[in-house]
Amino acid sequence: MPNENTSEHDDTTNPGPPYIVGVGASAGGLEALEQMFKVTPDDTGMAFVIVQHLSPDFKSLMHELLARHTRMSIHRVHDGIEVEPNSLYLIPPKQEMVIAGGKLRLTEKDPSLALSLPIDHFFRSLASDVGSRSIAIVLSGTGSDGSRGLRDVHDAGGLVIAQSAESAKFDGMP
Repeated sequence: MPNENTSEHDDTTNPGPPYIVGVGASAGGLEALEQMFKVTPDDTGMAFVIVQHLSPDFKSLMHELLARHTRMSIHRVHDGIEVEPNSLYLIPPKQEMVIAGGKLRLTEKDPSLALSLPIDHFFRSLASDVGSRSIAIVLSGTGSDGSRGLRDVHDAGGLVIAQSAESAKFDGMP
């Protein structure tokens, strides 16, 4: 007989995070990410998956830059990494990412495609994988990447947040 005092997200039965937060950012997003993690407690129990538009030609310093603003574990994603509470996950360059079964899955970006929407792609998988436990945040950037995926998260009962256009360096995405 189940213990009536056990919560739905008891770590002994469900070690995964109670909420998984997808964060999409592009141009001007570094500053917004730094500000966000400067005020985010290190022990929320949530996992944060950061999906950025990255240049395939330059090494990202995102890990080092965010480490200045949080004590959460920061991981460069490798295929099959399990999402854990109080952790940040960074998409590597030249990759598309989804979440399935609580694990981040990577595939090579198709170089023949003129337009890639990695934030939409991730948000849609987030909505499908964790439903109402999903949170999608869109920060500074150009274009509309993230807008379709936000709709999927909302329709799944998750929470959607967009940076205000006034505070974004580039207001196209938010």
